[in-house]
Amino acid sequence: MLRRVLRPTLGRSLLIRGLSSRSGNSILDWDGNVSEIKKKIRSLIPGEPSNFLYDTKHLPPEHSDVVIVGGGVIGLSVAFWLKTLEKRRGAIRVLVVERDQTYSKASTGLSVGGIRQQFSLPQNVQLSLFAIDFLRNINEHLAVADAPPVDLQFNPSGYLLLASEEGAAVLESNVRMQSHVSLRQEGAKICLMSPAQLQKKFPWINVEGVALASYGMENEGWFDPWSLLQGLRRKVQSMGVFFCQGEVTRFVTSSSRMRTSVGEEVNLKRIHEVHVKMDNSLEYQPVKCAIVINAAGAWSGQVAELAGVGKGPPGTLQGTKLPVEPRKRFVYLWHCPQGPGLETPLITDTNGVYFRREGLGKNYVGGRSPTEEEEPDPANLEVDHDFFQNKVWPHLAQRVPAFESLKVRSAWAGYYDYNTFDQNGVVGPHPLVVNMYFATGFSGHGLQHAVGVGRAVAEILLNGHFQTIDLTPFLFSRFYLEEKVLEQNII
Repeated sequence: MLRRVLRPTLGRSLLIRGLSSRSGNSILDWDGNVSEIKKKIRSLIPGEPSNFLYDTKHLPPEHSDVVIVGGGVIGLSVAFWLKTLEKRRGAIRVLVVERDQTYSKASTGLSVGGIRQQFSLPQNVQLSLFAIDFLRNINEHLAVADAPPVDLQFNPSGYLLLASEEGAAVLESNVRMQSHVSLRQEGAKICLMSPAQLQKKFPWINVEGVALASYGMENEGWFDPWSLLQGLRRKVQSMGVFFCQGEVTRFVTSSSRMRTSVGEEVNLKRIHEVHVKMDNSLEYQPVKCAIVINAAGAWSGQVAELAGVGKGPPGTLQGTKLPVEPRKRFVYLWHCPQGPGLETPLITDTNGVYFRREGLGKNYVGGRSPTEEEEPDPANLEVDHDFFQNKVWPHLAQRVPAFESLKVRSAWAGYYDYNTFDQNGVVGPHPLVVNMYFATGFSGHGLQHAVGVGRAVAEILLNGHFQTIDLTPFLFSRFYLEEKVLEQNII
């Protein structure tokens, strides 16, 4: 019965927030400021140090309108658009909590930095079109007084997707859709190529096993993820966003029972306070808040569990988990003196192996997503070099014969925030934890879609609905309804 209520009201988070209710068991039924009380008690204890001697610069503020869990490019994008769209300057107090501000293990900095329009879902194509327009005019958005301009080092060499006979029809259908999807009257510029056309344009490619290819003629390529991350961070700091290095370990919530329009009762939760454990310390700082944005990437599933998401009877909305987990992916950098030249696009082969040029010195980066059976242990970021030797290099050498003589120079691993349900993003509010919003689960294309997703989250938070791009299919409720939104072009 609840499914019938959910389906027509996905964009309104069940539409049960305004229905009649009876009070539940609130654990925050008093208005006192706990932190202030603690301070007053300490001031009365003999021997306690004076307040002015205690350095609190590392602590988060005691209250914030919005707490964003995760300070990667998606979390920073949400912060940027909240401050950009606020009605008056300083109207929204935003705190970003990031546990590793060196970003040494963050997905953003370990990405290969690709951006493409060649997706199988219209929403993902629109997000790419929005992103490329933003990146093309990056310094109109992220300029800061007396600071140097952001240099993304964008390389517009395009994407080249190869399809076998089996996948040719799907590729052709995708390109037809991509060319008709538009955002601000601009559609994707993708062309189909036969094996003969492919061989003529890229003579270093062995076209054996290729039935069709799609090539991005405009607005595709790769850029420096670190520059985007640092540009966003610098900008939002200039806009008054607070930052804190720490880890969210607990949410303090209240709950109430709500009756739906069909007479069923559900348990609604509201987060009132976020506990932030300070870096290299056992202490935590409570932060009172109105809204929590879960942009914790590969660890967003764990953050959701802290708020009680998925902790209910199986088969119920309350028992539906956020299906996002860390998946480790390897990236290899190799040198090949006889390799392809400056016109080399980012190529994805029929078997999922991909590579692109890196710089001007005949260096290349690439890899391959493992099968379910090959998934490596995500407990650490150690690189499996045998995976390259056995699963990547043979396919590289078959497609580009010059790569027979390549030499691997370095390698690294990073995390995908992998959505095990349908490998697509989760955007918008949770239907039962009514003030938790998601921006996660992009399974490898989060970097390139971050600026569009950040705007979408800000719009639904401030206006109650998506405006620029309708991302209703990406709402959390689809997991309970078992309605997959599959993206076929996952790299």
